[in-house]
This record gives sequence, C-alpha cells and structure tokens, in this order.
Amino acid sequence: MNQYDVLKQYFGYTSFRGGQEQLIDSVLEGRDVLGIMPTGGGKSICYQIPAMLFEGITLVISPLISLMKDQVMALGSVNIAAAYINSSLTAEQIARVYRNLQNGVYKILYIAPERLDSYGFAELARHLPISMVAVDEAHCISQWGNDFRPSYLRITAFIASLPRRPVVAAFTATATEQVRLDIEQKLRLCNPVRVITGFDRPNLKFEVITPRRKADAVLELVSARRDKSGIVYCMTRANVEKICELLQENGIAATRYHAGLSDRERQQNQEDFVYDRQTVMVATNAFGMGIDKSNVSYVIHYNMPLSLEAYYQEAGRAGRDGEKAECILLYAPSDIMTAKTLLEHTEGNASPEQADELRRRDHERLDRMVAYCRTTNCLRGNILDYFGQPHAPTCGNCGNCLTTFMHKDITVESQKILSCIKRMRDHLGYSVGSVMLVRVLRGSKDKRIVALGLDALSTYGIMAENSRQELNEMLDRLAELGYIYKNTAYATVALSETARNVLFDGERVTMASKEVPQKARKKKRRGESQNDSSRDLYERLRKLRFSLALEQNVPAYVVFSNATLADMADKKPTDLDAFMEVSGVGRAKAALYSEPFLAEINAYIDRYGE
Repeated sequence: MNQYDVLKQYFGYTSFRGGQEQLIDSVLEGRDVLGIMPTGGGKSICYQIPAMLFEGITLVISPLISLMKDQVMALGSVNIAAAYINSSLTAEQIARVYRNLQNGVYKILYIAPERLDSYGFAELARHLPISMVAVDEAHCISQWGNDFRPSYLRITAFIASLPRRPVVAAFTATATEQVRLDIEQKLRLCNPVRVITGFDRPNLKFEVITPRRKADAVLELVSARRDKSGIVYCMTRANVEKICELLQENGIAATRYHAGLSDRERQQNQEDFVYDRQTVMVATNAFGMGIDKSNVSYVIHYNMPLSLEAYYQEAGRAGRDGEKAECILLYAPSDIMTAKTLLEHTEGNASPEQADELRRRDHERLDRMVAYCRTTNCLRGNILDYFGQPHAPTCGNCGNCLTTFMHKDITVESQKILSCIKRMRDHLGYSVGSVMLVRVLRGSKDKRIVALGLDALSTYGIMAENSRQELNEMLDRLAELGYIYKNTAYATVALSETARNVLFDGERVTMASKEVPQKARKKKRRGESQNDSSRDLYERLRKLRFSLALEQNVPAYVVFSNATLADMADKKPTDLDAFMEVSGVGRAKAALYSEPFLAEINAYIDRYGE
C-alpha cells in the first residue's frame, strides 16, 4: 500500500491538495518538514497518511483537548486506531492507553506538550517505536507569535531524549517569516523541507463594519443567518454574557464559552455547538483553537483582536469545509483602548529587555490590526501583505472591493488639525492624546482643558461644527497617510516630518468614505448545485446526515462533510461503485453509510427523476 492507496481507502479522495503530496513524500523519505498551510488546507492528512505507512507509531503534539478528541473520533470513523492522553482522562483510562501503546494497538497518539514532562510517559516513550513526531500549531513555540505557549519549549528536549531521533514534522496555518524561522530553530529541524501553500482562503469573504451600536449590528447579522452555524467573538467575558443573552432573548439558539465558566459547562456548551444542538457560539478567544467543526458559515468579531495573526486564525474557523463563508469585524475606535489595556499584562516571566521588545512588537501588531480596520483598500490583500504573500490589487470578494467609495478633499480640515497638534505641543511641552485633541478642536469647556490654558489657543473651537466621529475619521486618515503618528503604547498624537507638506507646501489630502455598496454578482456556493433538483437532494441528504449523527452521537461532519454531500447530490450515485466515486467517501465510510444514503438518493430519483 502506498500514500495514494491510503488517501482513497481511508479518506475517500483520489488526489492531494496543494502542498500535501510534497510534504508526505518528504516525510516518507525521512526528511523533517515545515508545512505552512491555511486552515482547512488539509494539514492533518500530511502526518496521518505517513503514520499509516510507517511501521512504528506517530506522536502528535497538540495544544488543545478538543482537537485531540475531534481527530481521534474522525480517525476512528475510518478505522484508523488512534488515542489521546490529556488531563480529561482518568488515571485508569491513561493506564489503559499505556497498555495499548505497549501492545502496539495504535498508529497515532495525540498528546499535550505538558505530558512530555511526566516521568511515566517519558520512560514509556523511550521504549516505543516512535517513527514520527508531528507538532501541530507549531507557531505556539515562538515567543514572537500571537499564541506563545511555554510548554512547547519542552518538545525539543523530549525528542533529544529518545534513543532514536524520529522524523519531525511541524505544521501551522499562520506564521510570519520571523515566526517560521523561530519554529525551525527551536524545534531544531534538520534541513527541513519547507512547503508554504499560501495564506489565502478564497472561500472567505472579509468585511469591516463600523456600526453605531454593535449589539444591534450583531443581532441583525445573526438573525439574517438563523439557519447557519456561526461564532461571535468578544474580547471580554461581560460582552460574551451580554451578547449571548441578547441572542437568546430574540429566539436564536446561542450558547457561550469563556474562562469564567466551570469546566463542565464549557465542555457541555462546546459539545452543543459542535453537535449542532446550538447554532451560535458566543465566546472569548479561549474558544476555537483545535475545534474541527467544518460547517461554520460565519465568524463575527464584536471587538477588534490584538493582531492580524489572531484575527486570521479566529476568522479562519469559518468555511473549513470549503464552502463560502463570511468573516465580519465590527470596529469602533474604543477597541484600541481595550486592546492596549489587555497588552499591559502580556509579558509574563520575560526579562525586562524581553518585556520591552515584546511590548514593542505587540504594539506594532496592534497598529497593523488597526490599519486593517481603517483601510479602504482590499481587505484580503491587507492580510496577505502582512504574511508576505503576493496578490492581485483587488480580490472582488471583500467588503471594500464590493463597495463604492466617495473621495472628499479634506486639505483645509487637515491643516486645522495639524496646526492644533503643533500648538498644543508647543504650549504644553509634550504630546497629548486624540481625545483631548478632539475636545480642543470642538471647543470643549472641560475643566482640564481650561486649567491647562488650551482654551486660549488660536485653534481652540476651530472645528466646532464637526462631530467627534468625523474628527476621529480624519485623524485615522492622517495617520494612515503618515502625516501624524498615533502612539498606541502611550496614547499620544504627534506630527511626522511629512506634516509640513500639508501645512506649508500645498500637498492635498483626500479621504474616502463608503457610498453605495455594489451589487455583488451572486456566485453559486459549493453545495448549491446547478439546478433546483440537486439542491433539493442536498437538503435531504443533510437531514439524513443529521439523523445518523444523532443516532451515533457524533458531530454531523464526522459522517460526511458539506463538500461530500454537495458532490453526492451532483453525482447522484445509485449503487456502491458509484457511491465510492464521491469525493470524501472511503471504504470505511462506504461500509457504514452507503445503504441509507443510496436509499435516499434512489427514492428521490424514483419520485422526481434524474
């Protein structure tokens, strides 16, 4: 049996996706690898297929319990022997796994990095035929990434303690060039084969909205998607509670997830969402990493995340099955202050020098996140620029590309703002924040402004006719063009060297604002077939899948993915041979499910014809 046989027999596919074949071939040749593949790009197959072909066992180091459970469940559904060891197991259950390991029962073992320190496991591992160590979410080993986990630093010492060094394979979906180098160095990968398939997720539509009331916007967005599964991310527990309650009060099947809940409630709520008993999960960023739920149709961010890495990772939990999905970020200037507050406590046990460097990089990442929220250019392109991937000027499928912008000359207004910044700096001897600047421009009677003598400046009240929102939008534009520098670490606004071009040299400033959204050309979704007949059959197959999943107490996607159901509805197989030709149907799945699905398809054809 070779890798192509394993791919078809166990996973039901006849060809590999981009990058998979090179990574698998390299691992089978005994080479270390580093795979950078987008969420939903098929990273797990890159170590699962070699695991089936190697004689020994493959150890998968994974950060979250939920991922292990999902993966082991999915592997079991295709008759691949796998297990996991983590804190969710009792001592008796762990002892049983240990015995099975010694007896060679498993091909794949998932383990949390913290377990590597356990003397019992470390001693057992030295007597196991470990052929490969696969490090999932490998960016967690980098202190410069968005999700550093100190426990990942133990992996290298563990591998070195083994009597024979196995092949080491590292995988992640989001990593800048610096993080990629950090992964290679910290894991001590030996001349690794590097495969970067790109960061683009063409099936995801990105959009940034600046609503007057975020809660109303969330309710409207979720209500319009009642029949779809989605995640709403909030920065704080309080917002999670508020939004979840709002949705429930309006008849939406929503549940919640944050660190303030008991372990039991978090687990129950997570299962309700994964098993489609609740359609919406409202959560902090504590939820989602490693959740292998493929049919999430949208992800809404109630607050701006701290970095583009974090945002892309969280937004990327939509559309894992390849279906069209939406990633909507609700932005407000107040998000910046919330983010800065959270960044004040992220240095951990770092040395003073490291803490300073981490703080600097955290604020750099925050600046890039803010720039994403404010840009009028292609949102997809903004993300790909961050990860260093070339792209077309426009994608044609994001909120900005599908919007017409009106350009307004704000040169005079810009000169007033820049002059006020200069005069305030000259008067006080230090820079102030945008809140005080806006108050001076609007002629506020605030006691502090009067006490500081700022009401005597010539620019005091010079823009009283403009609203706070308008002034903040102009400040954002001046910062985007580089005329002012907004220091997020110290909440101050200062002039740059190029400000004089506007003040004294006649340089013009324009600002784009949204006008009328263009009607996006309606594209067919995968799962929406070429005719109403196939679409109707798809819905029938989806209901059948749900009932089978309910009977077997597994998530619906463990039975078949949406993409597999779409291919089934298009091909309409009427016998076992034709059923085996459906993408995603292997021998194990065919043995389990061919009878009920073929019966449903044949009944449909008998009633409605081809």
